[in-house]
Amino acid sequence: MIFFATLISSALLTLLLIKYGSQLSRLDIPNERSSHSSPTPRGGGIAIVSVTVAALVGCYLKNLIDGRDAIAIAAGSLIVALVGYLDDRGTITAARWRLLGHTLGALIIVVGLRGLPALPVFGRAVDLGIVGSVLAILYLMWLLNLFNFMDGIDGITGTETLVVALCGAFLAWDAVPSSKLWIMPLALAGAAAGFLFLNWSPAKIFLGDVGSGFIGIVMGALSLQAAHTVPRLGWCWVILMGVFIVDASVTLFRRSLRRERLYVAHRSHAYQHLAIKLNSHATVSAGVGAITMLWLLPIAFAVERQIIDGFAGVLIAYAPLVVAAIALGAGQQDN
Repeated sequence: MIFFATLISSALLTLLLIKYGSQLSRLDIPNERSSHSSPTPRGGGIAIVSVTVAALVGCYLKNLIDGRDAIAIAAGSLIVALVGYLDDRGTITAARWRLLGHTLGALIIVVGLRGLPALPVFGRAVDLGIVGSVLAILYLMWLLNLFNFMDGIDGITGTETLVVALCGAFLAWDAVPSSKLWIMPLALAGAAAGFLFLNWSPAKIFLGDVGSGFIGIVMGALSLQAAHTVPRLGWCWVILMGVFIVDASVTLFRRSLRRERLYVAHRSHAYQHLAIKLNSHATVSAGVGAITMLWLLPIAFAVERQIIDGFAGVLIAYAPLVVAAIALGAGQQDN
């Protein structure tokens, strides 16, 4: 019921945004760095933001989520969504204002969720204290930005969100069914699925920064929330998001080595090179989902069942992804 309620609500809101989106956000006009060929409305992420926050409120009213957690996640993610919306409209042009908003949103979530919990590393619980809280803030800021970086072809972020959130919900249910940790990931998955119907190639609408940043920080918040209840689940979420984390990180690292301006639009991510090579957004987006389901989920499941260590699971999961990203030209200068 939760999944289908958010799916239907998101799809209906996205349809409305396609019809009236020009009044809320600017059209995305293609240029030489774009992966699309015709003007397309952006800001479709407003549907995901609205439905997910409504689900948070509903879960709080039904006592399905801790009140402090709900307020922190809603407040922090809405700040990030607002910054993204203003960016989509061209109201914000200075990077310092985006940085300020992102930092404030991440800070609210980390404080509300009580920092970074002690995480198991090769059998030992490692508690970093205040340093861990700082790392958690940086983690959330990196996730919201990398989801923005990776949202460059039709359907890719919707697919990543749908599959990762569904997998995260399953692992939380399998670990502690009574904890209700699986409810909000399931709601987020439904919201992503409803949007994905209209964002699949050829896309009728784009997420925009309002949606990509919101999704990134919410995924990070859900991973921190899960880690506080079952510490190994934190590693599971990091494993599940491996495709996006690895591609964005390798690309950023290789571009920084050439001292390129990192916020300048480009097409040098591994997924962008592959989409150009295959001449298909749908194939690449579907491939992201398949890698998550067939490679990353089994490793995350082994971590959740305590068959392998969480940190070791991240290394095992990421190693071939790093090799693949480099082989596909992640970070190489785009043509």
